[in-house]
Amino acid sequence: MMRKLLLCPTLGTTLLPAAVAALSLSGCAGSRPTGAGPSVGGAPTTQAGAAVVPGAPAEMQRLYRAMGLVAGAGTIPFAASVSFLRAPSTDSTLTLVALSIPSRALGFTREGERYAAGYVARLQLRQGATIVRTIEATERVRVPTFRETSRTDESIIWQQFLRLAPGRYTLTLSIKDESSIRNSSEEVTLDVPALATDGLTSPVPVYEAIPRQSADSLPRMLARPRATVVYGVDSLLPIYIDAVGTTSPSAVRVRVVGDADIVSLDTLVSLPQRGASRSTTIGLPTDRLAIGINTVQITAEGRADTARARVLVSLGEDVPIGTFDDMLTYLRWFTTPERLRALRDAEVGERAAAWTRFLQETDPVPGTAEHEGLRDYFGRIRTANIRFRDDGPVGWQSDRGTAFVALGDPDNIIDTGLIDPNARVRQQIWEYRELRVQLAFTDQTGFGRWRLNAQSRGDLDLAIRRKLQR
Repeated sequence: MMRKLLLCPTLGTTLLPAAVAALSLSGCAGSRPTGAGPSVGGAPTTQAGAAVVPGAPAEMQRLYRAMGLVAGAGTIPFAASVSFLRAPSTDSTLTLVALSIPSRALGFTREGERYAAGYVARLQLRQGATIVRTIEATERVRVPTFRETSRTDESIIWQQFLRLAPGRYTLTLSIKDESSIRNSSEEVTLDVPALATDGLTSPVPVYEAIPRQSADSLPRMLARPRATVVYGVDSLLPIYIDAVGTTSPSAVRVRVVGDADIVSLDTLVSLPQRGASRSTTIGLPTDRLAIGINTVQITAEGRADTARARVLVSLGEDVPIGTFDDMLTYLRWFTTPERLRALRDAEVGERAAAWTRFLQETDPVPGTAEHEGLRDYFGRIRTANIRFRDDGPVGWQSDRGTAFVALGDPDNIIDTGLIDPNARVRQQIWEYRELRVQLAFTDQTGFGRWRLNAQSRGDLDLAIRRKLQR
């Protein structure tokens, strides 16, 4: 099914080879430094039932699409952003397509002292039955350690700049792992705008950017396709503002609007002169942004248009939190009902302060920059989505997933199926010795759909309450 990708008419585009982790911008693909995220202006309609690999649940795809990103369906999850920048003439628009995949989606093999994997990235643009542009690149990724091969974050970025005539296109993006049959593709309708000489262009979330000097050159940048930062880990979200030409404004107003239309940031940013350009990179402070999806709005005095990009402030990789209420749902087994109620009852304008108090009260190691409790908790959610994906629609909300996320790994598991492999009904007994509880899960289907019995459900609720009160 083809979806329509709705993009802000003030956005702009560019073609650039993909970048490498050290932020050198040569080559066609590479891995990124730690920290992650993407951006596009506008929101596509969602496509239900998309198949994804463990670690990239359908909820993340829906969240990325709500941000206006292209989210690939298939066995290699990917997210891609499209941005529009000004070209030398108004009859073309510079379009940047940036795509990211996690390194764990590829099949790495040992190559001397390193690990290597290959993939094929393909981009095609059509107008009706006419193929306007096809780019196919075979890329090689090398990492120094085995640990790097299992990353689930935005670890590999492939990007291209193109100059396109304004109009409507069908954009198809696809990725294929060279060592297996794993692949993903997505097709969207893309409207490329005609950018006025005095108009604003896309604010582009980046890892790093070197501003261009004129409209006939390209900015050297490493885009942030997922436009995502992790709260408590990333302190700033860099945003590249591209302003070239004699009519470029000397300053712009930057507003960030979060959940419930709350303005979390409103500031005037000067754009310094650099040759024929006033392009620059600004850093949005993560602690000033709302948890979930935020809209960055760029305006200039005397200009009627507004440039927009959506960014995501996450509580962890692959944790699909789009709103404040989503966050509270995810925290249900992390803290007490009283603390959650304090967050839920906070006035919209007081949420940031309430969240800061919550972090201070629940941080198990206050002397460190990282909140180890939240890190471990959301790590268990991601693990549960993989380990218990057959137990229910969402692994962490299944019976075994609930016990694992709330209580951690059991001290011992007794599986009757190991004692009698021919038994029609299997049972697992999870023992938590410190909490003095045993939980009985039963699989009556033979397909690994484990369910708590009534007694154990009550025991689990009691164990969770006891643990949270400690």
